Amino acid sequence: MNISVIIPTYNRYTFLKRALESVYAQTYPPKEVIVVDDGSDDATQTIQKDFPHILYIYQENSGVSAARNRGVSMAKYEWIAFLDSDDSWQENKLQEHVDFHKNNSKILMSYTDEIWIRNHQEIQIPKKFKKIGKNAFLENLAYCNIAPSSACLHKSLFEKYGLFDTSLEVCEDYDLWLRITRNEKIALIDKKLIKKYAGHENQLSFKYWGMDRFRVQTLEKLLRDASPLHKRDIIAMLLNKYKLLAKGAFKYDKKQELTLYQKRIEILEAM
Repeated sequence: MNISVIIPTYNRYTFLKRALESVYAQTYPPKEVIVVDDGSDDATQTIQKDFPHILYIYQENSGVSAARNRGVSMAKYEWIAFLDSDDSWQENKLQEHVDFHKNNSKILMSYTDEIWIRNHQEIQIPKKFKKIGKNAFLENLAYCNIAPSSACLHKSLFEKYGLFDTSLEVCEDYDLWLRITRNEKIALIDKKLIKKYAGHENQLSFKYWGMDRFRVQTLEKLLRDASPLHKRDIIAMLLNKYKLLAKGAFKYDKKQELTLYQKRIEILEAM
């Protein structure tokens, strides 16, 4: 099983070194490691001096989706493992994916559980992000429950379902995983094989208010061609998120947004 590792990064030189150290410590080494520098102006452009075997690609700042997509387009091998530059892997991470897919050849994507670290201490993961592993589509409708750094997938899935949506500033992983999981069975490797480090600057998950504004874009896209099997669940989740966004718009006196979400609630309730 040949794996290409793709690491998008932007102004995270120190974190990137930690991420790469965890890749090169793998008990099952990848065939290639691709770092896509999304326009950094720190020391990131010197990273190849520290890790001479990586494929380093620089691009003008275009966002994490464009960086990941660039990496996928450059990857030579059939399996893709993503690693965000502020995360790291346990040393047996890739080996666990390999062992699983050798025994489950029809499943083309797997993901793992994770550890959250803040101030050098492991912290409790909120209950809503608990991994279940039974129905990945339903389990990811409310929130993205698959960290990109936890995922390993076959390149054919991108050909079938498309790449990360570059029009989404955030929640691009939520969007892609739902496109895949509504049709594909994927698997949870129920082991904590990645470390996510919280509390530093420039984390996209803390950069934007009202993250559900981006999630509803994905749900609206899915609803347009939803099968009867999924339509009811998508409508229920959209209603829930519209109501939350309307409540927030009312609280912060955003009259235009409040009117918009109220109209959308009326439309869905009439369906």
